[in-house]
Amino acid sequence: MQEKITAVIIAKNEAEMLDACLNTVRWCDQVVVIDSGSTDDTAKIAEQAGAKVVHFSHSSFSRLRNEALKYVDTKWVLYLDADERILPQLAQEIQVHMETGEDTALQLERKNIFFGQAFSAGGWSPDLVTRIFRKTSLKAWKGIVHESPEYEGSATRLHIPLVHLTHRSVASGLQKSAVWTGLEAQLLSESITFAVTPKTVIRKGVMEFLRRGFFWRGYTDGQAGLMEALIQGINKMLVYLQVWELQQKPSISQQYQTAEKEIADLWSKKS
Repeated sequence: MQEKITAVIIAKNEAEMLDACLNTVRWCDQVVVIDSGSTDDTAKIAEQAGAKVVHFSHSSFSRLRNEALKYVDTKWVLYLDADERILPQLAQEIQVHMETGEDTALQLERKNIFFGQAFSAGGWSPDLVTRIFRKTSLKAWKGIVHESPEYEGSATRLHIPLVHLTHRSVASGLQKSAVWTGLEAQLLSESITFAVTPKTVIRKGVMEFLRRGFFWRGYTDGQAGLMEALIQGINKMLVYLQVWELQQKPSISQQYQTAEKEIADLWSKKS
């Protein structure tokens, strides 16, 4: 009996990318799209393609992936993001392992495309992700930002890459950064024991740029490699800027409330 598989796609406002993603998983027996609060045509596009749409909004990517598992009726599950693509050769390789192997999980190497160019350095290659599981072996996803799966058994690494069409523009990258840097800052603020200063922010950003751009040889990917290293440096600064923000006592929100009250009191006295 042929083994069956469900493709799970987590999406929020991915109308631009979702249709092409869905086209690469038509070989799957079932497709589930977890719509995490989209305000565009994401859900409509998914429904028109025949996918089951589940509306579930949450800031934790692990919660989203765990929620999706409730709607999987097949023995296998494949997790995919809207900006990732399955090549025909990869689909065939997955199906072969499902039929002939005794694997509980399959590991993929992502081919990351930044600004239209495949990266081979800067910490982006090899980029190994475990995304395919026997449903019974997958226990749960853990982590708020950089989520990882907990599963029984071991993973077999496949040969054909998973294509990741990320950072299609500076603007789209910044929009995603606005979300995940805030989550990362929240986690970091709960663990660090020192006060963040402007010197901290600058040092962290510069070190991240140097690490990716030079220590990890991002420069070998040309200008795009150095630009991406710079963006990662900026992202690191954004994280620590938000940690600084969270460390303020009283909180910045409370300071604004105090300012509003003082202004309201002045008008109250005048009337």
